[in-house]
Amino acid sequence: MRIYTRSDVEALLGYTACIEEMRTVMIATSERRCVLPLRQFMPIPNRPGKLGLMPGYLGGNNECFGVKIVSKFERPAGDPRGSHVGAVMLFDAATGLPMALIEGGMLTAIRTASMTAAATAALARGDSRQLLIVGAGEEAWHHARAVLGVRPFERVTIWARDRTRAAQLVARLVTTNDKNSAGQRPAWQVADDLAEAFSSADVICTVTSAKSPFISGEWCRPGQHLNLVGSAIPTTAEVDDLTVSRARFFVDYREAAFAAAGELLGAIARGVVEASHVRGEIGEVFAGTLAGRESDADITLYKSLGVTAQDLAAGMRLMRNAAGAGTELALDA
Repeated sequence: MRIYTRSDVEALLGYTACIEEMRTVMIATSERRCVLPLRQFMPIPNRPGKLGLMPGYLGGNNECFGVKIVSKFERPAGDPRGSHVGAVMLFDAATGLPMALIEGGMLTAIRTASMTAAATAALARGDSRQLLIVGAGEEAWHHARAVLGVRPFERVTIWARDRTRAAQLVARLVTTNDKNSAGQRPAWQVADDLAEAFSSADVICTVTSAKSPFISGEWCRPGQHLNLVGSAIPTTAEVDDLTVSRARFFVDYREAAFAAAGELLGAIARGVVEASHVRGEIGEVFAGTLAGRESDADITLYKSLGVTAQDLAAGMRLMRNAAGAGTELALDA
């Protein structure tokens, strides 16, 4: 078994390769060439945290099974350890033997941003020029860089409740050599007014820890594409019911969405939409069996919860890229 550290993951798992893997694995997910029990959480008594367990099996060329283990503790904004600390363990499906133990924070950040980029490539208008990232944490950093590459964005705007953190993120992004799909470097800027920045953006990615909706459907305009990434439990949401009702709503995995997608579940509970409002899974769009955007006027929305199949596929891609990297751990020593 090989062990891959955070720096190993960052060096070996690039966005372009991971975007490709996310398209492939989500097609496999929608075809149910996988086993994906719903994630389980165990509260830690008298502590502000919980343990998350996410097992899964992936078939096909990437056949393996494994588990993602996450310690989720509330931490102050900007804490370098982040709110999710954990690991992904991969097993060989033929032998049942462990193949790899992979640092989970960086793997999750890269695969989540890559998945969002893949969804954006499938659903956003081809002439999208303005990208808005709502949030200023680690996922915002990765989303700004990954999503940039799938459309010819001319401007990338960052908004966060703490403007200083948004400005710090922009300062980091300016130092990169990242280019858009047309091979050009974008302008990076901080937004002061969220409603104005939202209304003028073509693609919006929300990557926040918001507990309740702070984005209004009145800000949406025809032709936009939204990626909702930050909320991952049924009691939280980043956007309001009007946003949900106005959009062509796509999910990563139906079973997970109807168990944990707070925006969707809230709108259904309040009678704003019905379960049929979900147009389908993003893997069906990737496979061409389901229409994504049907017109330039559509408002499309991808609700990202993340599934273990994505972690397994990203881990397998990392191992293929490793070429001897990582540290060997002898199990019979």
